[in-house]
Amino acid sequence: MLTGSLPWPEPFAARYRSAAYWLDESFWDMLCGWAERHGERIALVDGAQRWSYQQLQRRAASLAAGLHSIGIGPQQRVVVQLPNGVEFVALCFALFRLGAIPVMALPAHRHGDIGHLCRHSGAVAYVTAARHGRHDNRPMTSEVRRLCPGLRHTIIAGGDPGEHMAFADLYHDSLPDASLPPPPAAGAVALFQLSGGTTGSPKLIPRTHADYAYSIRASADICQLDADTIYLAVLPVAHNFPLSSPGILGVLHAGGRVVMAQSGDPELAFELIARERVTITAMVPPLALMWMEQVAALQPDLSSLRLLQVGGAKLSEEAARRVPALLGCRLQQVFGMAEGLVCYTRHDDPAELVYASQGRPISPDDEIRIVDDDDAELPAGSVGHLLTRGPYTIRGYFDAPEHNARAFTADGFYRTGDLVRQLPSGHLVVEGRAKDLINRGGDKVAAEEIENLLLGHPAIVDVALVAMPDPFLGERSCAFVIARGLPPDLAGIKRFLRDCGVAEFKLPDRLELLPAFAHTSVGKVSKKALRELIAAKLEAEQAGVAEAAAAARQVLP
Repeated sequence: MLTGSLPWPEPFAARYRSAAYWLDESFWDMLCGWAERHGERIALVDGAQRWSYQQLQRRAASLAAGLHSIGIGPQQRVVVQLPNGVEFVALCFALFRLGAIPVMALPAHRHGDIGHLCRHSGAVAYVTAARHGRHDNRPMTSEVRRLCPGLRHTIIAGGDPGEHMAFADLYHDSLPDASLPPPPAAGAVALFQLSGGTTGSPKLIPRTHADYAYSIRASADICQLDADTIYLAVLPVAHNFPLSSPGILGVLHAGGRVVMAQSGDPELAFELIARERVTITAMVPPLALMWMEQVAALQPDLSSLRLLQVGGAKLSEEAARRVPALLGCRLQQVFGMAEGLVCYTRHDDPAELVYASQGRPISPDDEIRIVDDDDAELPAGSVGHLLTRGPYTIRGYFDAPEHNARAFTADGFYRTGDLVRQLPSGHLVVEGRAKDLINRGGDKVAAEEIENLLLGHPAIVDVALVAMPDPFLGERSCAFVIARGLPPDLAGIKRFLRDCGVAEFKLPDRLELLPAFAHTSVGKVSKKALRELIAAKLEAEQAGVAEAAAAARQVLP
């Protein structure tokens, strides 16, 4: 195992190998097998580019040779920040071939996040696109290189690379495969996913070839993927959900086809579904709501779509029940985490379970505990803290011993931070979060990270960031601030955080000024009281709007 990563204890590892959860193959071995079985079948569609399985394998091998020629090798970390596209997939498999480890950054991350990932992972290279949306990433890349002296290479895909290396120049066909290091062992760390943790910047989640591949194979089987599956990737594919649950890797494992989309915008996505005859896609609840709102106006051809997966945040039961009628396909709820555990509703589940639960775990060896605040197990059906361990749930974050002591029990159960209850069928119903984490439509915002940054604002004495209810995103963030002198406004706070390199989804949605905070009995800021305060204020505002609308109707002719 990579230094700084925690292996499974040997009795557990032996059991998982014996049960054939863990196989003796790396992701590179898997790609070579896919290319041999599926040959010239189309694997990836990205605009006008249509890559076959063999072409993907050849491009990844060529890219591995180029990366090897600039000194990238086994266990070295590379921060990957690319949009949905064939280059993302080719780069990941090239790194898998070398035994190097991609760190899965998101396109929305800015220099503060990227700098942290480069430093904490010890990355030797950073790969990003020249542009993403309205952002020119090249100045950010220069800033990251300045902040991270350990970076040997900064690489730009698409457009003029400026002072950086061009991604296209890395394709290198002159090195024979025998000159490369052997592919990694199945037990080696394959990639780092990012936590949505509460304590500042993201933690690094070490996923091995064996454990991640098991999750992918089992997910593809549960979701009944096959060679006729056509998957539309609308979420950023570096996310664990669209990458592996079953995601693009599950579809490739099944011999299907992945269609890349740059966003889930309904007009774009509906056109791709009709043109490519897409059969399955995955999204977060706000996007599902947007699709259902716009389908009547756009009148798309969704006749090929068989399955809509929704995860990343809880989908309301009312919205879940509308999916089949409005979008003409089945719904599958997905609940999971990049640290491991993934739950699915099944195709043969009764409708009530599909609409009202978040599914049951993948594996017979997924162990679930639901406990109280003192880790005592609760009676069946009670709401409590979800703890889990199993053949694809990590035993610790990378190089984070102090955090691991809090995030994992002494016997290896991961404290997910979710509040759940379990039904007699084994399905879980998510009831909320115990961690100080805001789930903004599937994007996780760690309150502590934003609070620590805002305490550096010259006009802020103290700050508490809390979740406030939102009918579209589920939760938005509200910054309660005690100010000094001239108080800041929301626009100024957002400018300040952008200058700190904070991603847009982490910026507070609302600002509330207070003279003081209520405290708990042990002297901590009572975020429960603040959440109740903003919820009551929103309710009063909505009631006022409704009252004003009713009054307006009365005076209209």
